[in-house]
Amino acid sequence: MTVPGMAGKMPPTWRAGTRFLKVLHIGKFFAPFRGGVETYLLDALQAQARRGHECVALVHAHRHGLRTHRETRAGEGWRYSVVRAATWFKAFFTPISPGFRGALARLLRDDTPDVIHAHLPNPSACWLLTLPEARKIPLVLHWHSDVLTGNQGPVMRTLYRMYRPLEERLLARADAIVATSRSYLETSDSLQAHPQKCHVVPLGLDADRVLAHRAAPPLATGDKPRRFQVLAIGRLTYYKGFGFLVRALAELPGMDLHIVGEGALRKELWKLAQGLGVAGRVRFHGGLDDAALAARLEACDCVCLPSIERTEAFGLVLLEAMAFGKPTVSSRVHGSGMSWVVEDGVTGLMTPPRDVPALAAALARLREAPELARKLGEAGRRRFESRFAIGPSVEALMAIYDQVTSDEADP
Repeated sequence: MTVPGMAGKMPPTWRAGTRFLKVLHIGKFFAPFRGGVETYLLDALQAQARRGHECVALVHAHRHGLRTHRETRAGEGWRYSVVRAATWFKAFFTPISPGFRGALARLLRDDTPDVIHAHLPNPSACWLLTLPEARKIPLVLHWHSDVLTGNQGPVMRTLYRMYRPLEERLLARADAIVATSRSYLETSDSLQAHPQKCHVVPLGLDADRVLAHRAAPPLATGDKPRRFQVLAIGRLTYYKGFGFLVRALAELPGMDLHIVGEGALRKELWKLAQGLGVAGRVRFHGGLDDAALAARLEACDCVCLPSIERTEAFGLVLLEAMAFGKPTVSSRVHGSGMSWVVEDGVTGLMTPPRDVPALAAALARLREAPELARKLGEAGRRRFESRFAIGPSVEALMAIYDQVTSDEADP
């Protein structure tokens, strides 16, 4: 597969033009909701606004309600808007928002964007296909993940068969498609028919935001001698593989596990920990703000992301760990960007998905070789600084915007 501008390798820092653009982002949720896409959208919006572009994001409210509202976020030298369409309820991980189409139509009419940037998967982006004014505006699709990535059940597969024609129409309509890693691009069935539109742009994080609370004193564990501290961050859902991590902990006396995140599997994971006799060494912290999360990152000895499916398309939490200089243990999932983000044996350790003994062995190796853990963490910090800051990622997006808007202007 040939990816424009890639020359067989990941992209360098691309230099965009100097034009200022009006950009309409379409996302699923937005901060303070925590998720990889939402974190990236937060940092990308601010970075684009700092560069002088006029940005607005249309998302669903992450809490149920009946009113759509618009808010403005601003700081020194930047300003952008977020419109949160009211979410009546959720079904199959999808927010049901009857007012989303109307909010989209108003933004297209009143804000007159130069480019639309839709972050997928998000069924509400399909409303673009129903609005004539949207057809006149260049469309960039950001492919964060396929809808079907593994062992989804028959209901989800049936729903996807219904959604697939709309997805294909969006792909055909798009002027450019952004994948977050080459490995994901090359293993996505949905993208195979559109190689000429595809660009690879790795995700990035705003280092200033991530490290703003790093100076906080590390959390005390209350243990004498201090036990090895493992941190896992993410939504408590099946594809994160946290159950395998709890099972690995049962093979590792003298080690604690801290799980940050919320989700439907909390009770199930707690019962598993009780059944394995490790409940006293597993702590569930729920959702944390930036300061509390920074304290957890500062206090941990390593960050573990034991995901089991390509739904974990990139693993943004790995970038947070690398920014803090922490070694990582993650899964080698075929087609996921995790295997590119983490350099096995250089910035972290990788294990086969669902392999409890291998996961336990990797964690034990870091505990028993603190010098190795230190070297992996330092290499991870250097890799973050050179490859995963938000600046290069946004520069790449702006270059794509320049291309699609210039193409639109050509006779």
